[in-house]
Amino acid sequence: MRTDRDLSRWRLHSQLLAAPVTAAEQVVSTLLAVQAENPSQSAWAVATRTAAPSQEDLADAIADGRVLRTHVLRPTWHYVHAKDARWLLELTAPRVLPVIDQQLRPLAERMPRLTDAVTEILAGTPDRTRSDLASDLAERQADLGVDLTGQQLMLLLGHLELHALVCSGAPRDGEHTYALFDDRVPAAQAFDRDDALTELARRYFTSHGPATERDLAYWATLTLTDVRRGIAGAAAGLDSFEHDGRTFWHAPGDVPAAAEPAGHLLQVLDEMYRGYQDSRWLIDAEGLASRARETAIGMALVDAQLVAGMRRTVGPKAVTFALYPHRRLRARELESVHDAAARYGQFLGLEPRVEIEDRS
Repeated sequence: MRTDRDLSRWRLHSQLLAAPVTAAEQVVSTLLAVQAENPSQSAWAVATRTAAPSQEDLADAIADGRVLRTHVLRPTWHYVHAKDARWLLELTAPRVLPVIDQQLRPLAERMPRLTDAVTEILAGTPDRTRSDLASDLAERQADLGVDLTGQQLMLLLGHLELHALVCSGAPRDGEHTYALFDDRVPAAQAFDRDDALTELARRYFTSHGPATERDLAYWATLTLTDVRRGIAGAAAGLDSFEHDGRTFWHAPGDVPAAAEPAGHLLQVLDEMYRGYQDSRWLIDAEGLASRARETAIGMALVDAQLVAGMRRTVGPKAVTFALYPHRRLRARELESVHDAAARYGQFLGLEPRVEIEDRS
């Protein structure tokens, strides 16, 4: 009989945390999309799934356009492989755009001119930061008839990303930039909607499974009707089982062996947490964490289970991981956390420090 712990361990393998691959590009392609709202911490979300974590690995993939950091799936940034960007946007953007466009309603009449202005700027000078674009648009204020706030510019760029007009450019001194989508993303064979839904279901349940239809509906901002169409198309290449009154889908095969490494220090936006909604709490089989209010800090997992909240503080010489245990940690669990901190510290090139905070 499978338990919540078994399924959570299984996910460590599906998500490459217990089966790391060679390169960041492979991580992003395998997971299909990786939430990247916080670029510094999401870089670790990718790197920790590689056998030899390196800051340059993902940075190089973004710089040359193999990986994009752009709005897709939900109204936030994700890392996505360039070869998947077009069909994912075509499939999911129509459900996401209303969330952003509702906030842009005061600019509705000016959107065509703003769109033309941004695309003209990037056609002439790609790889512009948001500050660059703000200055460029301010110079055109008389023609545009509006002086954009920082929030409005952010929403405008998200709108243009979801329309596949702009996307991330080559970073400049580590800062996110924008470029024209067609200049960065190669033309690709188009999927019809049913084929796209099938591909989405196959890729999600292979890289995030075992998971439920409601998990995928949340992850991709789709209706259950669309998700079920995708599952029907992909079902021949997936397996499923019943657990806790729900159907869980996954790549063919059974529960993998125990996961190594055992310990992981992850941001709260990591796919191991954010990649699910319906069955998110498989990582907390003991019911230790509060379900009433979502934590804003990171997580310490041991053997695929949530044992503590985690706050990362980066200093000039050391990175400190403050742990807020949900219960008293056992010696083996502390050892696993220290191992995870050592890997993270090595990735950052800093001395790792672990501090256990008072649980009261």
